[in-house]
Amino acid sequence: MTTEWKTVRLFVVPSVIYLVHNNVQFATLTYVDPSTYQIMGNLKIVTTAILFRLFLKRKLSILQWLAIILLAVGTTTSQVKGCGELSCDSLFSAPIQGYILGVLSACLSALAGVYTEYLMKKNNDSLYWQNVQLYTFGALFNMARLICNDFRGEFEKGPWWQRLLNGYTFTTWIVVLNLGSTGLLVSWLMKFADNIVKVYSTSMAMLLTMILSAYFFNFRPTVQLFLGIIICIISLHMYFVPVHLLVDSPARSKAASSILKEVTVENQG
Repeated sequence: MTTEWKTVRLFVVPSVIYLVHNNVQFATLTYVDPSTYQIMGNLKIVTTAILFRLFLKRKLSILQWLAIILLAVGTTTSQVKGCGELSCDSLFSAPIQGYILGVLSACLSALAGVYTEYLMKKNNDSLYWQNVQLYTFGALFNMARLICNDFRGEFEKGPWWQRLLNGYTFTTWIVVLNLGSTGLLVSWLMKFADNIVKVYSTSMAMLLTMILSAYFFNFRPTVQLFLGIIICIISLHMYFVPVHLLVDSPARSKAASSILKEVTVENQG
């Protein structure tokens, strides 16, 4: 457990980025509809890969770049509505501020993820100690925001800690537990895998979501969703499967051809 301030202070950066990113997300939704917001959110797949290459110096092959672009296309395809629906007409009719904020949100999300991975792998500190540092700074910055809101509103509704849990139900606590568990799992991915694995795991969650939605909410999957999932599965295969298993090398092709000729000669003999 590294307790030196010069190391601990590094966790301030992702906390600030996540704070700004969360507020930019809400600001984006004031300009665009949910469908457009979801589609623009897929930009973070590409921006994550770019920052992954630039800041962490991880080299990606051309095939892997194509797989990442294909993943972005697949997730977008799954979220596009049918052209008979109203959202189709309003897909690209939002104010320019909405698109600028959407791109900014994608860049901030990628930057926070890449920087967090850098911190997680910087030393051999306990993963849980690193999480304590990251979430402590996050809680402090959000607390400061709540205090500022109280002073701005002249404490009309009372101090923030008195209404912090207002409206909480059993379902709310389940959601909090779910999100907390997700955060821990993501930190494991950052520590022992990388951001690209996180992006793929998030995108492939579409399949599980579709199955659960169909079971619990009688959801009818669309053609776009099926096509998007198929594209994402192909992208997953392209990115992680070794190249020699995807493409037959010339040497293997020639060897197979010579074996075929030998078998043909023997059969003729």
